[in-house]
Amino acid sequence: MDLETIEQLKVTIIDLAVRFGPRLLAAILVLAVGIALSRWLGRWFDRGLARVELEPPVRLLVSRIARVLLLALFVIVALQNLGVELLPLIAGLGVAGAGIALAMQGVLGDLVAGLSIIFSKPFRIGDYISIADEEGRVEAIRLFSTVLGHPDRSRIVIPNRKISGEILHNFGQMRQLDVVVGVAYDTDLDAALAALRELLDANPRVIKDPAPVIQTIRLADSSVQISVRPWVPVLDFGAATSDINQSILETFRSRGIVIPYPRRDVQLVRTRHS
Repeated sequence: MDLETIEQLKVTIIDLAVRFGPRLLAAILVLAVGIALSRWLGRWFDRGLARVELEPPVRLLVSRIARVLLLALFVIVALQNLGVELLPLIAGLGVAGAGIALAMQGVLGDLVAGLSIIFSKPFRIGDYISIADEEGRVEAIRLFSTVLGHPDRSRIVIPNRKISGEILHNFGQMRQLDVVVGVAYDTDLDAALAALRELLDANPRVIKDPAPVIQTIRLADSSVQISVRPWVPVLDFGAATSDINQSILETFRSRGIVIPYPRRDVQLVRTRHS
C-alpha cells in the first residue's frame, strides 16, 4: 500500500469521525442512560407491585414489559440520532416477527394459555389439582408451563396449552379421604359410628371444619358397609389414610366390633339316580 492510499484512508477516517463521531457518542450515551433507567424502573415496579395482590409471574411480566418498553424508546432515539430510517427497519422487523411467530406457534400458545391461567386464577400455588390425566400439588405457575409436585415426590411439568380448555379438578388446600369399613350385621351401629367419630376427633391430621362425613352406605352380602370421609390437608393425604385405617382396626378390636370376612353358604344336595 503506497503513501497516497494511506493518506486517503486517513482523510476518510477523519472525515467519518468528524461527521458521525458526535452522533455515535450521543447514541451510546442515550443507550447507557436508557439501560440505567430501565433497570431503575424495573426495581421501582417490583417494589410497587409487591404491595398489590398479584401472582409472582404477573409481577415479573409487568416489570419486564416496563423495562423493555422504556429501553425500546431509548433505542429509537439513539437510532434517530444516527440518522437511521426507522420505517424500513420497522417493516423488516414486522416481516421477521411474523415468520418467528409462525415457527413458534406452540411456544406462543403456551404463553397465551399461561397468561390466561395467571389472570383467571383457576388454581393457585399450593392447590392440589387433577388435569390432563395428571395430578399433584401446584408448585409453580410460569408463563409457559405449570409445575406439579406428585405424591411420589416426582415433579410434573405441564405445558400451559395442555391445561387451557381441559376439565380441571381443583381440590384446593385439602382433600377428602374415602375409607370404607364393613361391620357384622349384629353390630350396634350407633356404637360403631360413635367410635369412628371419636377416633377422627383424636387424629391431629383430620380437619374439624368441615366436619367428617360418616354414614352407612350399603348392606353388602356379609357386612354393613360404613363410609368414613374426613378432610385432611393436601400434604397429609397419604399419611392420614394410613393412620385412619390403622386406628379403625385397633379401635374396633378393642371394643369388640367385628369386621367380618366375606362368607358364602354352600349347600350340597344329594340326588338319587334311577
